[in-house]
Amino acid sequence: LSVIIGHTELAMMKLQPSDSIYKDLEEIMSAGKRSADLVRQLLAFARKQTISPKVLNLNDTIESMLKMLRRLIGEDIELIWEPGKALWQIKMDPTQIDQILANLLVNSRYAIKGVGKITIKTDNMECDAAYCETYPGLIPGKYVRLIVGDSGCGISKEALVKIFEPFFTTKEIGKGTGLGLATVYGIVKQNEGFINAHSEVGKGATFMIYLPRVVAETSTPVDTRMHGEAPKGTETVLLVEDEESLLDLSKKLLKQLGYAVLSTTNPNKAIQLVEGHSGPIHLLVTDVIMPEMSGRDLCRRLISLCPGLKCLYISGYTADVISHHGTLEEGVHFLQKPFSQKALAVKIREALDRA
Repeated sequence: LSVIIGHTELAMMKLQPSDSIYKDLEEIMSAGKRSADLVRQLLAFARKQTISPKVLNLNDTIESMLKMLRRLIGEDIELIWEPGKALWQIKMDPTQIDQILANLLVNSRYAIKGVGKITIKTDNMECDAAYCETYPGLIPGKYVRLIVGDSGCGISKEALVKIFEPFFTTKEIGKGTGLGLATVYGIVKQNEGFINAHSEVGKGATFMIYLPRVVAETSTPVDTRMHGEAPKGTETVLLVEDEESLLDLSKKLLKQLGYAVLSTTNPNKAIQLVEGHSGPIHLLVTDVIMPEMSGRDLCRRLISLCPGLKCLYISGYTADVISHHGTLEEGVHFLQKPFSQKALAVKIREALDRA
């Protein structure tokens, strides 16, 4: 999928939107992204998604997404944002918040016929034993609560008990995968949270997500680069990828972003490249699982040759193969395949710019 999405991106950059083939390429891109989203949804539901949790303020993260969310639901639906005051911090991968809200809002958009409203709220919740008795599965404690409600058609009692099951959908055939709410459920559980839904037919639906509070850690500033232009650079990047088609594509994407690129399909040849290169090498971009040597071992070897070398890992493998219980170690930079040029550009700058 990375090869399909990447080469389509490159082809579209060489054309004008008015060109006859441009719309065909848009359809290929759209199909590729839908397939990539489906892979991510399956991984999220199975809790195999590789995550990089950060201490964050949920209000700040949501506010950085509002423009994108309004485009997602369309002009006929009003998006109301009600941030809670003095919100506690949580520890979570920001991209998972994107996934949660995108899936919930798409679900709400489908439930609203014509004009309507979707409301996003946050607040602090201290749940005692008595409160938790009302919601089986919720453990007493302090949580940040995310509430998403809509003015849509509502959900029947029969459907309500099944909505978090994978492949269950009330949509017409071809209109949905039945993975949207299952994805949300998987993400919440992966982060030791709790989700509940309230709905009546004709009275809309409300989803309440409880995310555990974290204490005494500095929150990470929101990175807004994914919603803007692809950031560029001029540093030298060593690219190691054992799949030749993806190596070729990634090299083209990197050069287009302004980087000087050294590349190889072989970890041992990568070491030889470094030993024979006279100038500085700023970043290693490497696959994780390769013949002869893992990406992590390669990084350790190269740091002994190039002190200060930064590293970005890329992989299509599930979290349990490349990380500890699905969570990356602190300071490790990782990009899940398949990826777009912008996602690659943002992750490269993140790895290079972080001290």
